[in-house]
Amino acid sequence: MAWTIYSVPSAKRAELDAALKDDVVSRQSQKIRDAGALGGPSDQTFVLIEGSTEGIARADQVLATVGTKLPPAEADPLHRKFKDEEDAASAGMGLFFTEE
Repeated sequence: MAWTIYSVPSAKRAELDAALKDDVVSRQSQKIRDAGALGGPSDQTFVLIEGSTEGIARADQVLATVGTKLPPAEADPLHRKFKDEEDAASAGMGLFFTEE
């Protein structure tokens, strides 16, 4: 699955929300986190978009107006953090529904 990560200033949150409502981008998986929670600058928001190649290309078009696409050297470890967070949440839900 293709993916991209953008860093968006927290002050541009309203513009980010509008960009994420784009017809093509809205059909991709979107994860939004405060950058400070993932070791980044506290005045930024990280946005992970996962989906089709076409969807990522469109996300690159619309998100470029509100933020900065992270280079692979920064995006790869951050993508791992997003995935680790997702895996931890899934494991927690599994414990919640497990019968003893």
